[in-house]
Amino acid sequence: MSDVVVTRYPERKPLNDSSAKTESFVSGVSWAAILAGAFASASLALILFALGSGLGFSSVSPWSHSGASAGALGKGAIAWLIVTQIMASALGGYLAGRLRTKWANVHTDEVYFRDTAHGFLVWAVGMVLTAAFLTSAATSLAGGALQASPNTTNAGDSTGTNPLNPSSYYVDMIMRSNSVPATGRNDVYDRSVVERIFAHALSQGSMPQGDHAYLTQMVTARSGLNETEAGKRVTDAFSSAQQTSDTTRKTMAHLSLWLFVALLSGAFCAAYAGTIGGRQRDRVDA
Repeated sequence: MSDVVVTRYPERKPLNDSSAKTESFVSGVSWAAILAGAFASASLALILFALGSGLGFSSVSPWSHSGASAGALGKGAIAWLIVTQIMASALGGYLAGRLRTKWANVHTDEVYFRDTAHGFLVWAVGMVLTAAFLTSAATSLAGGALQASPNTTNAGDSTGTNPLNPSSYYVDMIMRSNSVPATGRNDVYDRSVVERIFAHALSQGSMPQGDHAYLTQMVTARSGLNETEAGKRVTDAFSSAQQTSDTTRKTMAHLSLWLFVALLSGAFCAAYAGTIGGRQRDRVDA
């Protein structure tokens, strides 16, 4: 007869075990500490953002060859954004680690994980608070601008142009006349047509021949230029608008990449600072 091998499994703790009962009723997340750290992080981020904005505006001069250049301001803004995220997130994570409750009878690795998670949650909640505040402020400013625009039109602005429209400058460029225009002439419809043509051409990447011919005829009728000069004006204006649009797109892409780096740095610093605060919290005598 062959030998019978008996496998012994580890004994399970009974359901009425005191440690199991305690573990089921104790949460591993101290939301009070997380919210406190998140509010502190969001407040410091807004303060540093206001300080950076003030320093940036103070270094800008309306006169040419004076003040900081656009490239220097862009690099400085990116560096300040990263510093702001690191400082604000680290403060929030550290506060969450120091203010949490002390977990008794918990393994050291579990404590380290919880402190890291608390720091990360502080960063996440702080980002939501900061984004909500900035979105509310931007919505309020946009609403005020929309309420002020009808009053501006009624005050005597008969051109119908919107100063916030980036195409308005290029519309003025191709619609300007070599002679003084007739008094009271209304060109709202013509401008709206040109703006729609420019918007469609910029979205497509090129201007169709039919639209180019139409704009050439319009410029010829309004400015008194011959067809060749009017066509060149339309081509130059569209090329300038296309170059500006491409530059804006590249700038926004670079800004998004650096914003990702700044936010990632903030998340890491918040998690690490949470572990530091947690270790100092556990060394304090209860």
